[in-house]
Amino acid sequence: MSENNIFDKPEYFVNRELSWLQFNERVIEEARDRQNPLLDRIRFLAISQNNLDEWFMVRVASLAQMAHAEVKKKDAAGYTPKEQLELISAAASEHVKLQYQTYTRVLVPALKEHGIKIVKPSDLDAATLDYFENYFNREIFPVLTPMADDQTRPFPFLANDSLNIAVRLSKENQAGKTKLFATLQVPDNVFKRVIAVPNQDKHFVLLEDIIKQFVECLFLGYTVKETATYRVLRDMELDVAENEDETPNLLKEVQARLAERERGDVIRLECESTMSQHIKKRLQAALQVANVRTYDVNGPIDLTFLSDVAKQVTDVPALSYPNFTAYEPTELMTGNIFDVIRKNDQLLHHPYDTFKPVVRLIQQAAIDADVLAIKMTLYRVSGDSPIIKALGQAAKNGKQVTVLVEVKARFDEENNVHWAKELERMGVHVIYGLKGLKTHSKIAMVIRREGDEIRRYLHLGTGNYNDVTAHFYTDLGLLTADTNIGIDAANVFNILSGYSEQQYFHELHMSPDGIREFIEAKIDQEIKNAQAGKPAKIQIKVNSVSDAGLVRKLYAASNAGVKVELIVRGIAILRVGIPAVSENIELHSIVGRFLEHSRIYIFANNGQSEVYLSSADLMTRNLNRRVELLFPVHADNLKQRVLSIYNTMWMDNIKTRVLQSDGSYQKIDRRGVQDSLDAQGAFMAEATQKIKAQKHAEKEAELTERFTPLNNPFEE
Repeated sequence: MSENNIFDKPEYFVNRELSWLQFNERVIEEARDRQNPLLDRIRFLAISQNNLDEWFMVRVASLAQMAHAEVKKKDAAGYTPKEQLELISAAASEHVKLQYQTYTRVLVPALKEHGIKIVKPSDLDAATLDYFENYFNREIFPVLTPMADDQTRPFPFLANDSLNIAVRLSKENQAGKTKLFATLQVPDNVFKRVIAVPNQDKHFVLLEDIIKQFVECLFLGYTVKETATYRVLRDMELDVAENEDETPNLLKEVQARLAERERGDVIRLECESTMSQHIKKRLQAALQVANVRTYDVNGPIDLTFLSDVAKQVTDVPALSYPNFTAYEPTELMTGNIFDVIRKNDQLLHHPYDTFKPVVRLIQQAAIDADVLAIKMTLYRVSGDSPIIKALGQAAKNGKQVTVLVEVKARFDEENNVHWAKELERMGVHVIYGLKGLKTHSKIAMVIRREGDEIRRYLHLGTGNYNDVTAHFYTDLGLLTADTNIGIDAANVFNILSGYSEQQYFHELHMSPDGIREFIEAKIDQEIKNAQAGKPAKIQIKVNSVSDAGLVRKLYAASNAGVKVELIVRGIAILRVGIPAVSENIELHSIVGRFLEHSRIYIFANNGQSEVYLSSADLMTRNLNRRVELLFPVHADNLKQRVLSIYNTMWMDNIKTRVLQSDGSYQKIDRRGVQDSLDAQGAFMAEATQKIKAQKHAEKEAELTERFTPLNNPFEE
């Protein structure tokens, strides 16, 4: 029997979507954890809402499309798309209940203890209510557009993720009372949704509640019988039909699909729990939404507003995480960065090490007279990216600048289309990647003339070239001038920009296919070592493990006696503790202050550990349908640092949840444990110590320079 058949039983796997919901529950747990600062707890709940929205708009929408097409293919856990929808519908309902129990029973009382309240207009005194009535009439009323739904005016189109108010009305006429219906969109894209109550410190009222309070003035001559808030989420999968034409047409295709996507099918309807059945049925009929996709919400719809509450409470520092300053390596922030990289490879661990050296590499390349060209990939960048500006400056200064902008990066398509156009306007040669593939690799290459030779300087990373998210995503980046890696990088860009089918790489491994083959070969080697009685161990840190083929490979390793340690932030479709299958696999998940985003692959290699970093998770899309890179860490000191980072995370006993054999995740029982370790806290403390040591060294150097006596001209 083949290895695949041995480990291919559905009971050995967890459904991907159920595993994702478990991950989001871990985010909600952080909102419930009293050890976290209160304002960050409400941020965690807001994050869980944003996560859930994206999951519905992409994953649930994809399953719905497959079910509609009557796709019968089963996932690794043995479920068809239709069965998965049924399975996750009930789980998602419980998930939403947990969110709102956390909000109403845990966070609202905790906020009140600190004088922070989300109030209703009915809670306001007469003077304050007059203030909001004036505000409504002056500011909000002119913007509102009530939309009737009757025989002559059909139900209006509702934009994705829009907050709306359903209004049931009546009018006396000769035939008696007539039931009428209208809807209006809450203009939270124009006005702040969270509005501070004047003269009431840390009291807030929501925009939709103000509108509902004074909504009658929009329907003169009618009686408002009921108002209820609701929200729709649509299918937001971007289906780009790529063709053989030139890449600028891909840009046009993405732009066209973005417009079409806004009109995707409604995948989720959220209704205020007080909404009457009459209105709910009317909405379901108009939006063509079934009961299983309709969710009653016991509280304010769309909890992402909590992030705005946290932003507006600025006078209580103790309610938020203390400010953290990243370490800035002096050698990379002063002088010639190329000299430093040429001398030694450099490893950056964000956000504990600043992202500035990565930006500085491109900025210095833009003005360095010896730099001939810059090539890089961009998947997600910030709204005001200094890297984009530096690339434009480089092109202006006569450098050859080539940038691959991935215009199909999910939910960043519009931003990336904008930057692609801006870069072209600045004289940068922009390419859009390979047909049918997303380019998710993170690589920058600077080509520099040094005397009679050409040298390549590289940055390879696990995370995006985004200077904003680099403050709260944990990632690793390597700066190197390694010759073989440089040759490989040049070949990668030739593949991306031209017609090249590279058959061999010295150091890099590239998906599709290449990373999978490499990891499988490394696992096979560990299996052989275990069977020969040699040290055998696999340590992997990724965001998700959802590729069934590699899970089976890890099962084979476990079965052979290889110790497998996995740190997985999100989805994990494997099970642990199955006799003769996964007894040697242990899986930890860390959810904390920073978003764990780095990807690390470590193989014991008979006591001579091999360390690799990558942009790729163990997901089928990363291994089969994306351009990803996996790269080695060679320098002994940097290799030891990565090993130390991994081991510190593995020893975390505060933010870690451990996957159990029953499929649940449990925090580590610290009763009787003397040493508590929060890995992220440890890395922050380490960065703070390095900053102190750096300042001390600078002060010592200054004092030494100031008080060094001049040479005595009269001495011999």
